[in-house]
Amino acid sequence: MSLETEAVLDRRRLRRRASFWRGLAILAVLLAIGAAVGLTADQTSRIGTKQIARVSLEGVITEDRKQLELLRRVADARNVEGLILFINSPGGTTTGGEALYDAIRKVSEKKPVVAQFGTVATSAAYIAGLATDQIVARGNSITGSVGVIFQWAEVTELMSKLGVKMHEVKSGPLKATPSPFQPTDEAGKEVAQNMIADSFQWFAGLVAERRGIDTAAVPGLMQGRIYSGREALSHKLIDRIGGEDEVRRWLEETRGVTKDLRIVDWKPAREPAWGLLGDAAMAMAQWIGGPLGDAATRLMNARVLATLQLDGLVAVWQPLENR
Repeated sequence: MSLETEAVLDRRRLRRRASFWRGLAILAVLLAIGAAVGLTADQTSRIGTKQIARVSLEGVITEDRKQLELLRRVADARNVEGLILFINSPGGTTTGGEALYDAIRKVSEKKPVVAQFGTVATSAAYIAGLATDQIVARGNSITGSVGVIFQWAEVTELMSKLGVKMHEVKSGPLKATPSPFQPTDEAGKEVAQNMIADSFQWFAGLVAERRGIDTAAVPGLMQGRIYSGREALSHKLIDRIGGEDEVRRWLEETRGVTKDLRIVDWKPAREPAWGLLGDAAMAMAQWIGGPLGDAATRLMNARVLATLQLDGLVAVWQPLENR
């Protein structure tokens, strides 16, 4: 074999080796990026450092299995001495509020739980607050709105103008009632009203039991009105006015949580909405920073259409202009 041929073969071997190590390095970088992007606070907390966990409930409330699993992990974490539930939500579905209530009560059986209300904590979000051992709100937080609503559209006139008729065959007169495709009769309205009354009785019963008050004696409560934090305090719907300092003080002085523990935000594991490309875009937005990065992050996390996806009975408060 000639020297020239050997030199060519050596170069090919070196290129193959270089390609192998280059590929391995790229894989390591990708794995590191994936770990950094996917690592949540509750995973980093497993090293055993004593802490106070904080879970945020924001946006429209539904029965989120990952959120419920997160609360279960908080309850089981031996290094977590207490839980702060930061609530900033207008509410959501009654089943979502019920599921959260049950999950929070299970956490409370093992460690103290305190709710910190943000700008708004109404309807199903207030149900979540009722499950905690203490409720702290700002003086101007919006809370209350104890009630249930069931809404549906009726499109019969629109269909008539379009020349569209809806035919149906059903097993009984109350099946699929109320329906958007026909005017609701008295029997259908009665069914919906009875269902609403049952859920409202359950909701009002939670308020009476957990807050130790006569709900009928609170002005407007049974009519579904909202209250400022100061008004809510005067009616015993919350326990105190303040923020994180008051939350810490209650945990330390009333429930014996170690003083000045670090507060760690726990977040549920989320499946990427747009796969690897979405992860890369989110990481890039965070790296860019500034107004442009913030705008991109908000766009990626937007849930503008969330309220349009709610089914069934709803306990949600919206300002009049949004109705």
